[in-house]
Amino acid sequence: MDLILTKLATLSVWQLPHLIPAHSHRNPGAPRVGLALRKMGAIAKPDCIITSDGKNLTIKTETALKTTQFSCLLGENFEETTADGRKTQTVCNFIDGALVQRQEWDGKESIITRKVEDGKLVVVCVMNNVTCTRVYEKVE
Repeated sequence: MDLILTKLATLSVWQLPHLIPAHSHRNPGAPRVGLALRKMGAIAKPDCIITSDGKNLTIKTETALKTTQFSCLLGENFEETTADGRKTQTVCNFIDGALVQRQEWDGKESIITRKVEDGKLVVVCVMNNVTCTRVYEKVE
């Protein structure tokens, strides 16, 4: 198993310690999400659970409102249903010490990068030159 995967899977439960204020502007190229779902997403404090059985990688995101999960083989495309209901073609790979998840749908693309830095899980999502960063702490 890749050393980075071992590190992510060993430190498998991560929690967002505080809310990050939502931006007041909307990116016109962003996925269409209803007002209620957008407001719920802005206040959700998700836990991120990363596990591996040595072959498959599983990422589960849990909030009090919703749980999403996917499992995949690294480097292989799969269909993912995102938290906001989009059906994407997704592939996960390790690149430069980080787990990189690439989602494509309707001619659009987003990249989610997960990396352990200073004992914290840093998750960066980029779409249409807009970047969102969340920093999770390990659950003891």
